[in-house]
Formats: sequence, structure tokens, C-alpha cells
Amino acid sequence: LSLPFWDPLPMKVVAVADVDAFLADPSSAEARTTCDDVARSLLQTGIVFLRDSRVSEAEASAFLDMLEDYFAQDAEAKRADERPELHYQVGTTPEHVEMPICKSDGECLDRIAKLSDENKPLEIRGADPKWRFFWRIGGRPGKSAFEDLNAEPVVPAAFPEWTPTMNNWGNKMLQSVSACAQMAAIGFGLEHDAFTNLMHMGPHLLAPTGSDLSKHTATDVPLAGWHNDLNLLTIHGRSRYPGLYAWLSDGTKMAVSIPTGCLLVQAGQQMEWLTGGAVQAGMHEVVVNQGTLNAAERARQMGRPVCGVTDSERVAGFVCFIPVTYARIERWRGLHRGARRASCAWRSVSVRRKPFA
Repeated sequence: LSLPFWDPLPMKVVAVADVDAFLADPSSAEARTTCDDVARSLLQTGIVFLRDSRVSEAEASAFLDMLEDYFAQDAEAKRADERPELHYQVGTTPEHVEMPICKSDGECLDRIAKLSDENKPLEIRGADPKWRFFWRIGGRPGKSAFEDLNAEPVVPAAFPEWTPTMNNWGNKMLQSVSACAQMAAIGFGLEHDAFTNLMHMGPHLLAPTGSDLSKHTATDVPLAGWHNDLNLLTIHGRSRYPGLYAWLSDGTKMAVSIPTGCLLVQAGQQMEWLTGGAVQAGMHEVVVNQGTLNAAERARQMGRPVCGVTDSERVAGFVCFIPVTYARIERWRGLHRGARRASCAWRSVSVRRKPFA
């Protein structure tokens, strides 16, 4: 029996883009308007919702059911899937390994200090108390100098359905975020493949996390401290547990509620670099709130693992980034009044893993 998705009111300030209309006829007036909406939403907020009929709720439920069962295993069973010699770039990452750089980075702390009290993230108290699993999605180059980014996948022994389930969901997410990248490029006045060419053979990751909510029963506990992602774009599926917060480009904190039938895309550091800071990498955190605990209680009553799973895929570029698109994006913004001028003054912030701390 699958748990229900968490489905409060949507974040109305963020654009909802119809992928189906774009795929049906990219040259149509409706598709061009949608492309402009995607570009405007990324510029103004760093976030866009995608409505893509190729991604079904049944597939999402199968994926989440399996991941909840996986993360509910005892620590010893999950540690068999660790690959620390590959810097945890495949397989599982145990709890208390990923350390948000904002715990100690001076520029990040200054950025937090400038936020109003209602928009500040929770204090980062140490390494994140969550588990993660990295699964590669998409093709790989025949030769690479980065073996840890192209290592063989880790398949958990107790889950014979693991490979087809992960590949199916991961490829659906990659299809959707690739369409988003094309729509954004068109909206910025670039060639449709300006971003997807850079994504070809990139080290894309399906990167779900799991947190044991039988242990984390207090509210205002960060499960994933304030950070943004290194990659080009991050795409999230809908969750059964509330607790994900995202920051818009103007510093506004918002509780994320993905509309029914939609996915959430957030810009990463590579997108910020590539656009010369016009699109800012989106900050986010995952915390335990009362809604999280309520969802955990519903899971317990249904006989399901009390394990909060967040579903995301990170899509990366595979070249050295030069902000060649910046001037054209500045021109696009000049034609669309109301888009906020971005700043490159803040350094991008991501997660630092303990082996490199």
C-alpha cells in the first residue's frame, strides 16, 4: 500500500511549464510562450515547475516505495553499498558524512546574516543526519580521466527490482529536465541545444536521500543543511513528506509544494556560471517540521517504513564553462521588464564531503 503524496497549495510565484505543448510543436505560439515563462521563472526565482505527462504517479510511487524499503534497512546492510574509495560517488553515503559548506564558510555565513529573520535557514549543527544513494543515469564516455564519476553502479543485494526501477525513474527525470533545458535556451534567445549539448554524456545522478524519522522526532532539525548544488540543473519529484524549503533569487524562503502532476527544477552552480550570474543557483534545505512528523505517523499507521525520502536527479554539464550566453541573456532581460538584475557578488555554495574537509 503506497502512501499519499504531500499536496498543499502550490508555490504560485513559480512558473508551471507544459512540457507536452513544447514537445508537440516547439514552433507553436503556445510553446514559445512556455519557453519565455521557463526563462523568466529561472531568472526571477531560480525555479520552474514542469508538467510532463510522460512521468506518471504510479512510477513515482514504485520508486518511492523501493527507496523507503531500502533506507529502512539497518545500517550494516546499507554499508555494504558504500564506496568511500570512490568518494561515495556511487552507492550509498552514510548519515553524518555530507557536511554543508555553510557550516563554516565565511561568505555563506555572511549571506545568511543578510537575510531577514523569517527568511533565514535553520542553523547547521554538523554533518547531515541523512543517508543518500547515488545512481548514474544516461550514457558514459568511452574514455574519462574521472573514474569516480563514471564508476560501475552499486546494486543492493536485497532488491532484484533495483536496476530497472532506478533506470526507469531516472531516465524519465532526465527526459523532463532535458526538455526544460531546451525550453530555457529558447526562452533566452539561444539555440535549442545550447544547454543540452553540454549535458551530453555528463555524469548525471539520481540522488535520493532517506532519513529515519523514528530517530528524528523533534521539529526544526535540519536533515540537509542549507546549500545549493554543483550541477547544471536539479529536478525533484513530488514527496510524501513535507520539509523541503527553497530560496528564490531575491532571498525569499518558500516551503516547496509541487503541484499534482508536476516536477520541480532548480538551477545549480553550473547554470549560474554559464549564464554569468544571470540565473542564480538555488539554495535549499530539508528540515523536520510538524508536517513531516504527521506524515511519519500516517506511514506508521499504514505499516510502512517511517523513512522520509527526497527524490532528486542532478544533471551536469561535461565541459569547461565559459559565460558565453551572458550578453544575450542580458538582452533578453531587457526585453522583459520586471526581471531582477542578478549579481555575481556571492560565491556559489554546495555540500562539502568530510573526506575533503
